[in-house]
Amino acid sequence: MLTDYNINNTEYIYLSECGKNGDNPIVIKLDGNRKQTKCCDKSGKIIMKKFGKIKSTGEDVYLFTIENKNGISIDLTTIGASIVAIRVPDKSGNIIDIVQGYNSAEEYTNYPVGHAGGTIGPIANKIDRGTFQLGNTKYELERNKDNGKTHCHGASEGLDTKNWKYNFVKNGIKFSLLKPDKQGGHPGNVNINVTYILTDNNELKIIYEAKTDKDTVLNLTNHSYFNLDGENNTQENSVLNHIVEIANCSKITNNNQIAVPTGEFINIEGTPFDFRKPTQVKDKINEENDQLKIGNGYDQNYCIDGYDGKKRIEAAKVKSQNTGIVLTVLTNLPGFQFYTANHLGKTTQPAGKSGKRYEKRSSLCIEPQFYPNAINTEGFEKPVLKRGEIYNREIDYIFSIE
Repeated sequence: MLTDYNINNTEYIYLSECGKNGDNPIVIKLDGNRKQTKCCDKSGKIIMKKFGKIKSTGEDVYLFTIENKNGISIDLTTIGASIVAIRVPDKSGNIIDIVQGYNSAEEYTNYPVGHAGGTIGPIANKIDRGTFQLGNTKYELERNKDNGKTHCHGASEGLDTKNWKYNFVKNGIKFSLLKPDKQGGHPGNVNINVTYILTDNNELKIIYEAKTDKDTVLNLTNHSYFNLDGENNTQENSVLNHIVEIANCSKITNNNQIAVPTGEFINIEGTPFDFRKPTQVKDKINEENDQLKIGNGYDQNYCIDGYDGKKRIEAAKVKSQNTGIVLTVLTNLPGFQFYTANHLGKTTQPAGKSGKRYEKRSSLCIEPQFYPNAINTEGFEKPVLKRGEIYNREIDYIFSIE
């Protein structure tokens, strides 16, 4: 950590390839023209600067920019261990920012909207009635959704609301957080690490690790909103021209009227949820279907075929015909939420990075996860982390051009 550096409004560069085997990195102050004061042509540069403050605590929030040798760069922030930007070249060589986000910490903390880019937990998605039982103990969580009927995404104590600690690693950042016992009603002092690594193979790897001093429930994911035409395409329905392929899923979980799984599965063949062949979202999203009505569009958990908890399997592939940018998502989690941002566009939202409000269906999310309400549902794998065990899951975003 840069605890010995007075960051203020200056920027520093971290050269992860410098030093012996990259283990003794050098931090170099940049001058006013963002030029390095020392020379290093190797990859693995990370630029750090202030991103604002948390109003309630006065804590500083930091922004990190990581760039690989192919011109792909990402912005990460300590608030929520969140992704703020992903910039990739399109088929013409233009650099396009493909995730929605905001220009300062204040937008994330004062006007939280849709968990943009954040680390979601301790329990991603919904817990019916906000309760679950481990052993002989029943736990009560905050019920923040569906008129007090469900707990969702960690509620007001969600991990995306916290200002995480950070450490530099080769080509990335490791964010760390201690979730105290009983915070938000969740058991256990849980030490959580989220590591982002940007490789020269154009992969953004998100590695989740955790351990606890008491048996607990843990289901972590990332909530980035993607528009592969560019995040500046903020208008309603602007993501519906994207082509989606979900080749490795033959079923989804069936939802009740408040989008909590019933424990039953739906075979996707012949339904608007069948993306086993590449299809534009607009060709299916308006079909007559009870599950689509419940979600007001796509907001459904897909079950990944061949899941074993170890190997990474392709969850989904998304393509823009306009830019040629392709996003492929891999994971070793059992499912993922496919969400078409059906609830964006609220008047309380701040403007996004391009100065405009993100409207309904202006983006989509692929959120790998344990199935929603799994802890309470017979037949679903339980996301229980026991004392002495290590939570280890991964989400990979791979960027390419077609």
